[in-house]
Amino acid sequence: MLKIIEKTKLWFLISAVVIIIGMVSLVKNGLQFGLDFAGGTIIKIDLGKEVDKKELDTIILKYAPDAQTNFATVEGKSLPELEIRSKDITGENVASMFAELKQKYNLQDSALFSQETIGASIGSELKQKALIALTIAIVGMLIYIGVRFEFKFGAAALLSLVHDVLVVLGFYAILKLPVNSAFVAAMLTIIGYSINDTIVVFDRIRENQKYMKRSDYTALANASMTQTMARSINTGMAVIITLVSVYYFVPTVREFTIPLLVGVISGTYSSVFIATPFWVIFKNRAKKLKAVSHA
Repeated sequence: MLKIIEKTKLWFLISAVVIIIGMVSLVKNGLQFGLDFAGGTIIKIDLGKEVDKKELDTIILKYAPDAQTNFATVEGKSLPELEIRSKDITGENVASMFAELKQKYNLQDSALFSQETIGASIGSELKQKALIALTIAIVGMLIYIGVRFEFKFGAAALLSLVHDVLVVLGFYAILKLPVNSAFVAAMLTIIGYSINDTIVVFDRIRENQKYMKRSDYTALANASMTQTMARSINTGMAVIITLVSVYYFVPTVREFTIPLLVGVISGTYSSVFIATPFWVIFKNRAKKLKAVSHA
């Protein structure tokens, strides 16, 4: 049987180091909000041919130094369309940039088929709705755990979710990745994945309570995690391999796969090494308080 609970201080120390590094970077650099939240311009151009991306980016960055470019696959078209996202590009620069692209790649005027500007007020509204969505998701899942199990399970699960959110936020701050709507969708997915993994361990603990009535909480937790460890690792590895494949072979969804990859690793770790040790701590403290009150 694995001795996981006995090494709780080590697991907490590892998490604390990772989170502190991320939080220092977050305080120092802040989050880089993407166009969805900060506002800006999205331009779509149908190039109609394969082009050298480095050469293309050289032209675009002259007019929009902060621009992010990617090729989006469109149904019914064999070649992907160019999408340019920039916070600061002006209408005049768009015209000049397109004129150079038009001359370089022999484009028609109709090639610039979409130019959308997102205002700061719209970005602020999206930011509020994203926070509301995350809050509702977390509260809803905690209520479910509290009803299905007990309050201490819910409190332990909440701390593991906080752990995962802080790890992903720190990762974004360190690498200065843009926080946008894809990030929010990924965070909701991560929370759901982490809770699901945590519930598997908690469910096994609840089942084992029927057969290990004389065992203490440490032994009960260790036995339950030993029984579910292979499942957690296999599931996590399967998802990680899939996400790595998607990251390398489908570049248009990298903004979604990056936080998912970090979140799945963190969620798999926290469900075993954070949530369950916290449950043991809560149960042992409750047991001590009960003994003191009866003394």
